[in-house]
Amino acid sequence: MAGQLLLVDDEPGLREAVKAYLEDDGFTVHVASNAREGWDLLQQTSPDLVISDIMMPHVDGYQFLKQLRDDPRYQALPVVFLTARGMTSDRIQGYNAGCDAYLSKPFDPDELVAIVSNLLNRRTATTKAAGDSETPDIAEMARQIAEIKAIISQRGAIAQTPAPIKLDFTPREQSVLELVAEGLMNKEIARRLETSVRNVEKYVSRLFSKTGTNSRTELVRYALEHGLTR
Repeated sequence: MAGQLLLVDDEPGLREAVKAYLEDDGFTVHVASNAREGWDLLQQTSPDLVISDIMMPHVDGYQFLKQLRDDPRYQALPVVFLTARGMTSDRIQGYNAGCDAYLSKPFDPDELVAIVSNLLNRRTATTKAAGDSETPDIAEMARQIAEIKAIISQRGAIAQTPAPIKLDFTPREQSVLELVAEGLMNKEIARRLETSVRNVEKYVSRLFSKTGTNSRTELVRYALEHGLTR
């Protein structure tokens, strides 16, 4: 299956070779030369999977992975480590840090494609299973809707900043924000915009990132306080 990938590696030759091979298999690949650049690109692209080298200057792969796993948005994001270090102790450290697969250099590109495809298929199946099982989410869904509607009802009492700030939202992100502010959940937004729930989740995640919020309730309050919704 195709998907969006983030490749972080400080070796230009390997980075471009792996990118080209993955793109030949239908993946969209965003590349970064170090972990800091990778983190910035992660916010912009919301990839389906990350492939990262371990031995990098300044911030190594283990530190980069810890930064991912410490952020609630990326705790379930699949991560594949590429490294020249093939010792068992290194692999154990990688798995303990939370990576999903570990591939030692030099590696067969077909093996990398197989690992990436397997992880993405597994993630899709997990997401679908979670979406098909609505009962455990009913209470949480009801709570969020109630909180958002309570905020909307107090709209006139929420003090705005002196001048509404301008954030670089895409038209689709703005549409999703407006619908979240109406108290709609992802499935309802997906139906309204004629897109997938997965795409809506990506847009909501990007809105969290751009506004520095961590929940739909915080997002709606922030949007009202800063004049970001109609």
